[in-house]
Amino acid sequence: QVQLAESGGGLVQAGGSRRLSCAASGRTFSSYTMAWFRQTPGKERDFVAGISWGGGSTYYADSVKGRFTISRDNRKNTVYLQMNSLKPEDTAVYSCAATNRYYSATSSSSRYDYWGQGTQVTVSS
Repeated sequence: QVQLAESGGGLVQAGGSRRLSCAASGRTFSSYTMAWFRQTPGKERDFVAGISWGGGSTYYADSVKGRFTISRDNRKNTVYLQMNSLKPEDTAVYSCAATNRYYSATSSSSRYDYWGQGTQVTVSS
């Protein structure tokens, strides 16, 4: 089992950057595929980015491709989401998720077994 805690959210101007972190508990973090999702009020949770166990495979939603970068440091049990060129439409609660049932990241939220509480990112125009 793994527990996840996000940090790094806040208010940022359009065009700016922000880095989110997701710290995981447990000694088997390196065996979990990790992902970031985001959600706005009244809408479904959307996949943002995912990364495989060893970090060799990444997967992005089209809406963030070229602007966001997911990475992980297995020594620190942490996954990151570097967000550049932020837009007002990126405003959402960002949550990290984990699964050890799939090697490659998937955009399907139902395949992730563990979730953090989320961190709010607000992009002002």
